[in-house]
Amino acid sequence: MIRAETLFTPWESFYVIVGSSGAALTGLQFVVMALVADAQRKGNSETVGAYGTPTVVHFCAVLITSAILSAPWHGAIGPAVILAVLGLWGTGYATVVSARARRQQSYTPVLEDWIWHSMLPMLAYVTLFVGAVMTAREESEGMFAIGATSLLLLLVGIHNAWDSVAYVATLPHKDTRGGDQGGASS
Repeated sequence: MIRAETLFTPWESFYVIVGSSGAALTGLQFVVMALVADAQRKGNSETVGAYGTPTVVHFCAVLITSAILSAPWHGAIGPAVILAVLGLWGTGYATVVSARARRQQSYTPVLEDWIWHSMLPMLAYVTLFVGAVMTAREESEGMFAIGATSLLLLLVGIHNAWDSVAYVATLPHKDTRGGDQGGASS
């Protein structure tokens, strides 16, 4: 039986860095939403639910994972069960987000959107579940799967936050007379 200290301790600095990044990026996503709110052409709640909110959720999943694995556990089962539940929940959430993206009508998703907003998060949460099961079985490879999940969710969040800002920044904006004033279309 591998002790939790043996399984988790080598990952401490990894999760301090990744968890801090997840927390900081969550805060920055609020700035992104403030920029979007100031845009002349705003999305609606369906679009935010499909493209904005999931980014915060992914960053928070990284933060939660880091907090769970940084706690002083005495065994691997407790954190593994919590992470398995998070992985299952995330898989379901990624399915809901995909359905929201299909339903919303403010934006027509392209292949890149389906990859970054649907497929990669789904892959990450399934990998989190598998990694948690491996960790519960005290297989050290499970920690690599969980670590990969955290990095993937961070990268997905960074990409999606940037994509949102770039989209809003390049929309043509209305002048006070009601006409468009330049801006690139995306």
